[in-house]
Amino acid sequence: MNARLAALSPADLNPEQHAVYRAITGGPRADGPQTFPLTDEEGTLRGPFNAMLLSPPVGHAVQALGAAVRYGTVLTDRARELAILAVAAHWNSAFERESHEAVGRAAGLTEPELKALREGTAPPLDDLAERAVLQTAFSLLRRGTLGDDEYADAVSAVGERGLFELTTLVGYYGILALQLRVFTGEGP
Repeated sequence: MNARLAALSPADLNPEQHAVYRAITGGPRADGPQTFPLTDEEGTLRGPFNAMLLSPPVGHAVQALGAAVRYGTVLTDRARELAILAVAAHWNSAFERESHEAVGRAAGLTEPELKALREGTAPPLDDLAERAVLQTAFSLLRRGTLGDDEYADAVSAVGERGLFELTTLVGYYGILALQLRVFTGEGP
């Protein structure tokens, strides 16, 4: 997030900001396979994470929510990445798309699936839960709600907990896309 917001150097952070920085760079995002770097070569946070340092109480809560929806849900890795990439396409968020295409590849998404998601369409999916997750994400993004049949299909596929986590995930990645647009000028 450097286009409009100056990159905040780790050496210049106050203690509250440093705690958020450590939570992002030392938390579950850093424990898994590094499919995209969280920091640049100077150690400043990339993408939406730099802006989280502006308000440590809010930034810490937002990054914790992100860690929960990435690493603490009942959704499979593939299903989660399908939903995230649907959000990235909807908001035309290049950072989220590039970052999560890498994560999606590591989770088993194929190039044709990634291409369809980039175009905002559903790829053919054999897995019922993945289809329901993606359809639910599309409905939330396009209409902001689910009809009764869509709700029933989603609950049947991923349960009430999974649907709650999915709606939270779609909202969280929408927050990031909005912040990327505001602080970097990303998007249309």
